[in-house]
Amino acid sequence: MLLSQTSELKINPWILMAAYCVLVGPFALDFHMHYPDEIYYRDAAVKMLQNGDYLTTYLGSGELRFKKPILTYWAVLAGFKLFGVNEFGSRIFFLLAGAVTVGLTFLLAKTLFRNTKIAGFSALIMAANPVLILSSGRSIPDVLLVLTMTVSAVGFSGLLLDGEKAHQKYLWMMYLGLALAFEVKGLPAVALGGLGIGVLLFNPWKRVSWKKLLHIPALAVSLVIALFWFVAMWKIHGPTYLDSFLEDQVGIRVASRILLIFQNGFLAAAMLAVMFLPWSALLFPNFKKTVQQLWKENPQFIVFALLWGLAILGMGALTSKFYERYLLPVAPVLAVWIAWLGVRGGLLERMRGLKISTAIFLLVIVVLVSFSIWINSGEKGTIWLRLQWLVGLLFLTYALTIWIRTPKKLPKIIAYSFLMIFFLLSSITYHISLPHQGVQAKKVIQAAGITQPIGFYGNLHVGTKIRMSLGADYELTDLPRVDWKTKAKDYSYLILEDRALSEFDSVGYSVDLASINWQSREISQLLARYHSPEFDQLLEENSKKYYLLRKK
Repeated sequence: MLLSQTSELKINPWILMAAYCVLVGPFALDFHMHYPDEIYYRDAAVKMLQNGDYLTTYLGSGELRFKKPILTYWAVLAGFKLFGVNEFGSRIFFLLAGAVTVGLTFLLAKTLFRNTKIAGFSALIMAANPVLILSSGRSIPDVLLVLTMTVSAVGFSGLLLDGEKAHQKYLWMMYLGLALAFEVKGLPAVALGGLGIGVLLFNPWKRVSWKKLLHIPALAVSLVIALFWFVAMWKIHGPTYLDSFLEDQVGIRVASRILLIFQNGFLAAAMLAVMFLPWSALLFPNFKKTVQQLWKENPQFIVFALLWGLAILGMGALTSKFYERYLLPVAPVLAVWIAWLGVRGGLLERMRGLKISTAIFLLVIVVLVSFSIWINSGEKGTIWLRLQWLVGLLFLTYALTIWIRTPKKLPKIIAYSFLMIFFLLSSITYHISLPHQGVQAKKVIQAAGITQPIGFYGNLHVGTKIRMSLGADYELTDLPRVDWKTKAKDYSYLILEDRALSEFDSVGYSVDLASINWQSREISQLLARYHSPEFDQLLEENSKKYYLLRKK
């Protein structure tokens, strides 16, 4: 437990998963940060609720979109069905997927090494992975991909450990994990799965035969899951849908310039080391000697982890534009490898490095707590926001106690510090991001009693927020980027951003303010004057506005 009295580092994965949800939840389950690609999945889920077609995916403009398989859309749809069409519903299953990935990382290490210390340390490393934390607050495929690939990795680990004697459950986990991963993001699951099966078949230490791998029930079920949506789309829309999917998978994403490949490859390798800080830096002492020891202990897992790591670097290098989230599918496997190397190499006993790392993270928390106290002072803060910085103060007190009395638990403090940073950030970004444009616009639209279709022109991220806030009972359609003014004349009601309104002939329309939000480039100026009497006037002058237009 986090507050256990023992001096040993002991991790209960269930408590760690619950803490992950509690500490990351406030940041993830509202629009403190909005990632561009989320629009595709939320807009499609709202459209599914409206037309009852749960297989075909649409853009906010009403156009078809087949670039990703169906599972991410269903995760958003399930949240809307269970919790309503809102921010919480759109992201809850992605937060839970991040927490479950932490638990599966524990299971992966426990399966491989039968060692609770390695398993617990692996879970801590994964819980403290900033890319996983950020992905858990985005309704996009990446966190679902790492979840399903980790299910598969647990299956691979059981087969790597026991070979021909491995239990059939590991075959089921391997194939089902790959099938679900394919329904999340397509070909990356095929590439990583093929490499893993190659290691099983051809490693010289504990090979698995073709006969063992040809488990017909697991293969049959997995193939049905993997290909179901693709077959359905072929039957409903014909082969043209496949062109869009393949273009996204191997077309526009694959770089052809040699310099760009090297640039992306270097960036991917650097980011892979950064996303595992401080653990990757603490591995250097005795690194060579420890790797030699581990090679004797479990060479097949080293080869497996190495191939998956190199594969994800290669896939990252070949993209036309690299994002850190592309590395996430193999992060749990690498977290287990780092924990194994760390435990065997004495990382948990290097108090100086652990204390320096802890001090850096606690200093960040001190800054965030101080800023949270300031920004939530006076009438600006709510009881919940003040409770958040109070929790931060209590954590700092506990962390300093651990520093003095039980330094062996510092890895736990480092991991929880990562989570606490995002917990405290939400008490600050609340003032900048919320209420978002969708919440504001909904109040104006409902007060006006509007039930007819509404045309939207502006930032597509704002459009999807408004569409989600209005829910399935309203029809909000994105106007085309080209010749939008002509199309706008077809609507009795419009929502336009301020820049577009200045270009539009609004004679014959009544115009009302629908939303007002901070301009990103003016955040520092607005924060500096946040508690001043003239703040409201300053916000009026330095804000992004959207307007509701009604034909007279």
